[in-house]
Amino acid sequence: MATKTQDFTTVMKDMMGAFPVDTKGMEDAFKTQTNLAEKLSAVSIDAAQKSTDLSAKWTQDTLAKMNEMAKAKSEPADYAKAMTDFASASAEAASEHMAAYAEIAKKVQTETLELMMAAGKDMSEDMSAAAKKATQEVTAAAKKAAK
Repeated sequence: MATKTQDFTTVMKDMMGAFPVDTKGMEDAFKTQTNLAEKLSAVSIDAAQKSTDLSAKWTQDTLAKMNEMAKAKSEPADYAKAMTDFASASAEAASEHMAAYAEIAKKVQTETLELMMAAGKDMSEDMSAAAKKATQEVTAAAKKAAK
């Protein structure tokens, strides 16, 4: 009476072949990641553009005010008044421009948080779907191997 030993090579081959290598899941994760990077870049570039525009406007306004201050005056007291007017206008402009910078930063923070939350949700859904599929495939492989 000969005892037939089970061929574990075939069992292992079947099990390894059944382990999921979900290329679609990997592609989806890659697309999610690249979409997030693209959107975050767009937020950063938009903020940089707005900051640059604001800086340029602030510089132009300051130079225009300096031009007024530098004009020749008929009375010595007019120079003191021009300096006072320039300092006052500069302080007011600084306050306005700093508030505008704060709005840009606030918008970047809000948009970044929204993007990160959406990406987290997308990644969580992708991972759940991949885990569910993997569980089904491993279960099927185990049942097949047990037969």
